[in-house]
Amino acid sequence: MKRSLFLILLVIIVALAYIPLFKDINFGLDLKGGFEILYEVSSLDDQELTSDMMKATYKTISRRVDSLGVLEPEIEIEGSNRIRIKLAGVTNKEDAGKILSKAATLSFRDTKDNLLMSASVLKAGGARNETDNQGKPAVGLSVADIDKFYEVTKAVKDYPDNRIVIWLDFEEEIDSFATTYNCGDLENSNCLSAATVSQAFSSDVQITGSFSKEEVSTLVELINSGSLPTKLNELSSRIVTASFGENSLQKTLLAGIIGITIIMGVLIFIYRFSGLIASIGLLLYGVLVFFIFWMIGGVLTLPGIASLLLGIGMAVDANVLSFERIKEELKAKHSLKEAFRIGYKNSLSSIIDSNITTLIVAIVLFVLGESAVKGFATMLMISIFSTILVMVFIVRNMIRWFLKTNFFEKKQCFFIGFKNKKTNKKPLFERFNYLKKYKFFVIGTSFILLVGLILTLTMGLNLSVDFKGGTDFTITANKISEKEIKASYQELGFKDIELSRIDEKSNYVKIGKILKDSKIVEISDHFKEKYKATVESGSVSTVVKQELIKNAILSTLLAFIGIIIYVSFRFTFNFAVAGILALIHDAFFVVAMFSIFKIEVDTIFIAAILTIVGYSINDTVVVFDRIREENLNNNKLDEVINKSLGVTMKRSLLTSVTTLIPVVALLLFGSAQIFNFNIAMFIGLIAGCYSSIFIASPIWYILTTKRKIKSFVKKEVIEEIKIKGINS
Repeated sequence: MKRSLFLILLVIIVALAYIPLFKDINFGLDLKGGFEILYEVSSLDDQELTSDMMKATYKTISRRVDSLGVLEPEIEIEGSNRIRIKLAGVTNKEDAGKILSKAATLSFRDTKDNLLMSASVLKAGGARNETDNQGKPAVGLSVADIDKFYEVTKAVKDYPDNRIVIWLDFEEEIDSFATTYNCGDLENSNCLSAATVSQAFSSDVQITGSFSKEEVSTLVELINSGSLPTKLNELSSRIVTASFGENSLQKTLLAGIIGITIIMGVLIFIYRFSGLIASIGLLLYGVLVFFIFWMIGGVLTLPGIASLLLGIGMAVDANVLSFERIKEELKAKHSLKEAFRIGYKNSLSSIIDSNITTLIVAIVLFVLGESAVKGFATMLMISIFSTILVMVFIVRNMIRWFLKTNFFEKKQCFFIGFKNKKTNKKPLFERFNYLKKYKFFVIGTSFILLVGLILTLTMGLNLSVDFKGGTDFTITANKISEKEIKASYQELGFKDIELSRIDEKSNYVKIGKILKDSKIVEISDHFKEKYKATVESGSVSTVVKQELIKNAILSTLLAFIGIIIYVSFRFTFNFAVAGILALIHDAFFVVAMFSIFKIEVDTIFIAAILTIVGYSINDTVVVFDRIREENLNNNKLDEVINKSLGVTMKRSLLTSVTTLIPVVALLLFGSAQIFNFNIAMFIGLIAGCYSSIFIASPIWYILTTKRKIKSFVKKEVIEEIKIKGINS
């Protein structure tokens, strides 16, 4: 029964591989180009914003997006007063922004600006493209309330100045017909038309002016989509060109293929046949992850791909833990089948514990992260689920199948790379005295942390626009120097810019203020025309900046609290304290290195820090699990520490290497967009590996030793008073 169930599950997963091949996976803007904007929504009359207002705003924006002809737009309500819009393939922010954020409130007024009629007299969706008597583009309007329209036009025809002025988004105390000299010029005025009324009428009407065909089409789309019931304030925006996104996708996929291929090679080289089965498991893991992601309608982004590759490292860790445990049992003279049974049984708790602690981090990221970070967290959660299912269940049963044939019973080296060397000499890692040497590592890392702290306090971190607010540009061209970029910005009126080189073709520019859309277009066009460059731009307001900083601090604290609770529950409070101190070390170590080398800190950096926290606690929990197991045998604490670290050292190094492989591949071949993320991951993975060995474990030893000493301190005993005849 179990065998049949396993076989059915395996066939289903393989079959699922074909579905994403024929069904397009949704790619994010950073992979296919497009325009993203975040609006803060407020009521028109400064009253409390209601959920009905948000829903009405959402519907109006949806209609306007539909008029743009965008395929698969993403419109999301975030929190209680924000709307995020992602439009793939749209790279003209100025035009799209006008259509999306314009209130589009049509009003009919006299020449003294008194309101005569609102748009309620018109038929819903009744605006259309027409031409006037001279063949010029005009907007036709269908009248719904004929009686009202007749009464108003009848009254106006008798006015000294018998004109009806049609306004779009008339603003009190700002707009006035008396000071308007360009009525009909959409670029410079909200006044659309001033029509002379010579007689009362109740038929359809035309708005005429010096409109182009494109302007008439825009007006028709705005009027038909309805007026916005709220005000929209732009908080942040980002533009990615299609070629830039496609290039990022190609680079990231190349890095992924290289990383996975090397990992498979390492597994097969070290674990032979079992490594081959684990490699097949990796492919099944990838299929399952993509299928689940496709099934839930996930949007694949660069951070999401980075999360997938990190998940591969974690999936490999599950196999390495089991295989190393099997080797230990083979050393203890167990048969291959018995070693397999005991090895998988003993490694299961470590695998579950380490993945749950990483899941805690992923949940925190998903709840508190912004759009790109949520995508990263979603992929991480799917990866954790797939790791448990494929690596623990499917790979285990595949190996068990082959063991039942008895073919490998005397071929242990070929099966799992185990060589039964007859020697009494302990392996290198088990001969090392970790407790004796940990102080050297603590001194070295403390020096780096101190330098980083001093630089951070005195000079600050190199914060991106995400945290400082302002506008940024990523300029990519074959031949362009930093000197030419600075000269171009000076020519465009910007003397104070922050410029940094990403790679040999890409440069990053920060401007400390939010630019108007027209200025962003001017800068982009300048570099496109002069240097044939692709330009990606973005802007972030101070409101978003403050929220990002708050969420970064809150998410880190919540992740720490969640980990403390879980580790305390599964182990002891001493383990939790030691683990958290190691995590704080890892996080601050990365921050220190970024401060020392002035590497830019952006939004996705927070995801990197929390992922490092997840990986580090994963690594630390595996070590703690072994310490707990050895400590149950009532050995001396120093012997427990040294033995536990000795037998887990190979696994820690191998897991770190296999996790670093995709990160290094992304650094060398991946997109410049996630370069800083991968730098943070590279530094953090190394810090996490040695902190679980030389920081977390010694801290647990110190805490536990002190507690034992206190429990053994003899209390002063008062001698019994002897009284003759009573107790003597």
